[in-house]
Amino acid sequence: MALHLVKLCVGAASVDDQRAWIKKRVAQNERNGLGRVHDCVTRMRPKRADELLDGGSLYWVIKGVVLARQRILALEPRRGGDGVERTAIMLQPRLHLTEPQPRRAFQGWRYLPAEEAPSDLSVRRGKGAPPELSAALADLGLL
Repeated sequence: MALHLVKLCVGAASVDDQRAWIKKRVAQNERNGLGRVHDCVTRMRPKRADELLDGGSLYWVIKGVVLARQRILALEPRRGGDGVERTAIMLQPRLHLTEPQPRRAFQGWRYLPAEEAPSDLSVRRGKGAPPELSAALADLGLL
């Protein structure tokens, strides 16, 4: 069974903000010869990499609510401009909307067991409500 990650989407006020960021990073990665991928660089390398690479996704927390996910393709070492070794989480560019799931703030990323991961919206409710409305309803405890 796949293992997932959950991470705060710092700086994004909406799913549309996250989509714009992904589009920008994918274009940069294509220009730099990395291919059509979105990368998210983090300080710590996940110790459970094999489980993450067995169908795992990175679930994005936007304004305190998990609203979307991206499939994890690979984990690659990256050295920052400061010489510090980091890990690039290589992600499929497609952003899948999920059922809203409130999350408290945290630093870095956390493991997310498959049984605790929110379902994709397309699986349960077709297109569903706009993500921001879903997040507001979840915040009020109505979803």
